[in-house]
Amino acid sequence: AVLVGRMSRIDYSVWDHIEVSDDEDDTHPNIDTPSLFRWRHQARVERMEEYKKKGDEFNKALCECRRKLAEAQKKLQDLTMAGSGDAELSKAQAEEKKLKKEEREWQKKVDDHNREEKKMPWNVDTLSKDGFSKSIVNVKPDSAEETEEEKEQKHKTFVEKYEKQIKHFGMLRRWDDSQKYLSDNPHLVCEETANYLVIMCIDLEVEEKHALMEQVAHQTIVMQFILELAKSLKVDPRGCFRQFFAKIKTADQQYQEAFNDELESFKERVRGRAKIRIEKAMKEYEEEERQKRMGPGGLDPVEVYESLPAEMQKCFDEKDIQMLQDVISKMDPTEAKAHMKKCIDSGLWVPNSKGDGEEKEEEATYEEVKQEQEETKKE
Repeated sequence: AVLVGRMSRIDYSVWDHIEVSDDEDDTHPNIDTPSLFRWRHQARVERMEEYKKKGDEFNKALCECRRKLAEAQKKLQDLTMAGSGDAELSKAQAEEKKLKKEEREWQKKVDDHNREEKKMPWNVDTLSKDGFSKSIVNVKPDSAEETEEEKEQKHKTFVEKYEKQIKHFGMLRRWDDSQKYLSDNPHLVCEETANYLVIMCIDLEVEEKHALMEQVAHQTIVMQFILELAKSLKVDPRGCFRQFFAKIKTADQQYQEAFNDELESFKERVRGRAKIRIEKAMKEYEEEERQKRMGPGGLDPVEVYESLPAEMQKCFDEKDIQMLQDVISKMDPTEAKAHMKKCIDSGLWVPNSKGDGEEKEEEATYEEVKQEQEETKKE
């Protein structure tokens, strides 16, 4: 009666979740029941270990894929900063896209494995595990990947709203000032701020404001380190920037060296990018000037002048028509016509042709100079 009274206090609902085994089945009297229990238990343990090993392999593969993806994204960022060729950029973008796809596939396998594990029935081994052996930390869920257009619009909207505040942060020098400003304006702790600071650095270097560029570059790396820390912890960057400042202000030598190395590397990339931009702007300016110089025939007078014989160049330098006539008279007629045609097409020579069209004008080029020479001799 006592035994029945005690058993009645057990919550029998828990047994609905416990694996039903054959341990309680009737067995033959000649069978060693304890041995049978041990064999069944060993088989169950082996199945559980195999299942756990499979899950560990999925997680390991996922971590390795994420590591490769991070390297590919950094490489792509470096190539973009360096202004590399389209072929190299396309290859890096294709690699990044491939790794993102692999990451999604491994994540799906891990999630499916975890779901199957939760559905597994309870048994004596799973029931005996510790229930509170770890702490649970809130993790920022992975958001859906944004398109390039969405990223661009998001960046544009953010900059329009907070440009003044971003510039102010870029000019801060002391760790405490930076931390306090981000505490007052936590919305600045994001990718958009880092991207704007990168562009700001390049603009300052192009304007030859080198000291200012180095100052803003320092704050750019501060923001990038905070974002990287958030990624490694899988939390919102607004919730971990204080950890960065706590670590950097405690003079952690290894962390400080990593920060300085990245800062110097970033400044070199900025200088390289600024140089490329300046060279591109100079080429565009030269091409615009060249288009402005174009003569009626579509030739550049500077290029035509440089292609002329030295004797003809001297005539144009001194603006001496008589000298030009003398030089033309000594040249081969075919060569002289070709040079004079180029001079007209480039605007170096403006003929007073009496022809009725372009063909007559071209034929009259050499004859006009020759005729002027003959008239001069008669006089």
